[in-house]
Amino acid sequence: MKGNNMYDFAIIGGGIVGLATGMALTARFPNAKFVLLEKEAEFGRHQSGSNSGVIHSGIYYKPGSLKAKYCLQGAHSMVEFCQQNDINHKVCGKIIVATENKELPHLNNLFERGLEHGMALKRLNQDQVKEFEPHVNGLAGLHIPSTGVVNYKQVCKKMAAIIQNAGGHLQLGAEVRSVKPYSGHFALETTLGAFEARYVITCAGLQSDRVARLFNIKLNARIFPFRGEYYELKPEKRFLANGPIYPVPNPASPFSFLGVHFTRMIDDSVHAGPNAVLSLKREGYRKTDFSLPDVLDTITYPGFWELALKHGKSEIAEVARSFSKKIFTVSLNKLIPEIQEADLLPSSSGVRAVALLKNGALVDDFLIVHGERSMHVCNAPSPAATASIEIGKAIVAQIPEQA
Repeated sequence: MKGNNMYDFAIIGGGIVGLATGMALTARFPNAKFVLLEKEAEFGRHQSGSNSGVIHSGIYYKPGSLKAKYCLQGAHSMVEFCQQNDINHKVCGKIIVATENKELPHLNNLFERGLEHGMALKRLNQDQVKEFEPHVNGLAGLHIPSTGVVNYKQVCKKMAAIIQNAGGHLQLGAEVRSVKPYSGHFALETTLGAFEARYVITCAGLQSDRVARLFNIKLNARIFPFRGEYYELKPEKRFLANGPIYPVPNPASPFSFLGVHFTRMIDDSVHAGPNAVLSLKREGYRKTDFSLPDVLDTITYPGFWELALKHGKSEIAEVARSFSKKIFTVSLNKLIPEIQEADLLPSSSGVRAVALLKNGALVDDFLIVHGERSMHVCNAPSPAATASIEIGKAIVAQIPEQA
């Protein structure tokens, strides 16, 4: 080793996947010198801390996919992590509700998939839906008891503390601007100076494709930012939802697959949403946020125009819901007819990184790409927060022993 800024391992990105990977790294290589570089002033600033806080069960994901594997395991791992570290969480269960006859076959398919995953779940008739959620309009439903809620920012904070206690170096405010490969190591040029590492793992979320390209990784995909906007119920209307309430997912809508739903958060507030609107900035949480480089990245990519041709009408509907509270309310009325516009208060938004192929198809699974002396998490959308501990373990298990 040469100098204080030479490390055995570096992780770029301090979201929940990067932090979980850091925990797994310090566990497997306890004597290694390790640094985690995060460009923001806090951990979990973007996707990890701007989501609905759900610990997902894994019912939606195709058997054999990485999403299914890591989410099913991760739901247990995340609850266990919270229990061991006194993090406030709740395994509350959730219901998925069919509100129209045409949704019943899809609901049955979900039930069969849940059985294939070995999950404990229960079919609900109309009366049983009312027992769980008296204000919900539903013909039938499923109850999945393993779903939970947590504040993932608190999870990130605890993961960071564990890494520090294990001797890892955490560096906030260090945005990686360029990468220079040398024989046996990389020089990472950041806003806080240079850091050198023999092996690098990138977990850069909304910037994951750009960071991977700094390592000359060839990707057949580009990240597109979709902003999810939420309302929350006025405190006096929170009684309308006892727990997470989801519609039957719409496989024809890639932007808002799970549909607008209700989540009773860990602080007992009830959030409603999200929609899914293409953002004009990768980290743009407001409608007015704009970045010319990000827009150019979007409109010069062939996959964007392919996607627009296939699903333009669906996205127009999402935009309409973004600008019209009335339309948003109507979509919520499918599940809870009593809700009125006046019952909804604006809430925070999140931005989801969506990896899009050149042919306009979405990358529908986690994507981890290997480079020379490096590994790159290039697609980690929901349920990545739920699955983060298992994703971190899987990444670290693939590092060569001699790395």
